[in-house]
Amino acid sequence: MLKRFIPLRFILVFSTFLLTVLLYIDRACISAAKEDITRDLNFDLTDFGWVMAMFTLGYALFQTPSGKLADSRGPRTIITTIVALWSVLTALTGAAWNFVSMMIIRFLFGAGEAGAFPSLAKVVFNWFPVRERGIIQGINFSGSRLGAAFALPLVAWMLTLMGWRWTFVIFGCFGLLFSILWYLLFRNKPEQSKAISAEEKEYILSTRQQPSSSTKASLPFGRIISSRNMWMNMIQYICSNFTFYFTLTWMYPYLKERFALGGIEAGFYAMAPLVGGAVGNWFSGILVDAIYRRGKLKLSRRLPAIIGFILAGFGIIMMSMSDSPQASIIFLTIAIFGADMTLSPSWAFCIDIGKENAGAVSGTMNMAGNLGAFVTIIAFPYLLGWTGSHETFFYVCAILSVTAIIMWLFMDPDKSIDK
Repeated sequence: MLKRFIPLRFILVFSTFLLTVLLYIDRACISAAKEDITRDLNFDLTDFGWVMAMFTLGYALFQTPSGKLADSRGPRTIITTIVALWSVLTALTGAAWNFVSMMIIRFLFGAGEAGAFPSLAKVVFNWFPVRERGIIQGINFSGSRLGAAFALPLVAWMLTLMGWRWTFVIFGCFGLLFSILWYLLFRNKPEQSKAISAEEKEYILSTRQQPSSSTKASLPFGRIISSRNMWMNMIQYICSNFTFYFTLTWMYPYLKERFALGGIEAGFYAMAPLVGGAVGNWFSGILVDAIYRRGKLKLSRRLPAIIGFILAGFGIIMMSMSDSPQASIIFLTIAIFGADMTLSPSWAFCIDIGKENAGAVSGTMNMAGNLGAFVTIIAFPYLLGWTGSHETFFYVCAILSVTAIIMWLFMDPDKSIDK
């Protein structure tokens, strides 16, 4: 009876939204646990920076391979496997006993999470009409921001109750439950599902993007990165991640230390930019689809992204000039709202040019973006040490936003990567 009243793809996008919430709760909780971990394991600021960076390095390096697996094996098996793997490693984070063990666990944790968004790109290609692509990507990425926002005060509270080790174990158990439910309920394509109505199946099959006759079953990595279109896409995504990853890694300790805030208070302040990012994803997704419905594919990708980078650069500079936690949070929220406006057009662009190889193409973009995030995490403490000021880091963020705008002016979603 349920399928007659609620389209199955709407239930599916709620499930992928929950997946991204879980993804970022597990990812962001280490930032909230910084003081407890550094105290118990005798880490200094740069040690902890490298711990967070090792996750991002593992996450970046395994993007393209996991995307290729999603293309060839299907997102049902791949998402089940990677959620189970990263959940075990989340729990094992609580068992780390020194710097080396923590580095290894977090690297493998990053590798485990790497396939999530490339696999979701394949889900979007298989299950959703092109006209819904923007808002679906916006909803999925908003879950990641809300997950991170929810994690910061939640973890701060859980740390007071049970300590950081058991906190990681509990989060790992939730992930294992999700992986089981995903395998039991999800199917790779609507054609394989018995729960979908005939009417919805016909609608999806007639309106989703079709592979071109020249699309290769497995696009070589060399072919992907030889594309000028792809290089511009990767550069702009590096610029976006450089700004956003500050919120996942250093924002919470930065706010807490700069304004002498308590742990839970800092957690609630730190929620605002991430919630702003979620709203930015929704707004951008709606804007992408609205412009696309007017028959303007290029503009539907370019305009939301360019507006987003303008807001990101403006907000981050104004944040660095603010002298109160309230003003800093307002401007940082504007910056992250803008940075996250760039995600829906970026991932839609990957599906546009990748088609059947959407997993591999989006994974390659995400690999590049997370190598940029790796630099972000390391750059923040080192730039502070070299210059004695946080402002240098924020100026770099603004310069990169301008660079990304230039990239978007030349990116072409009509030019398939297999041509």
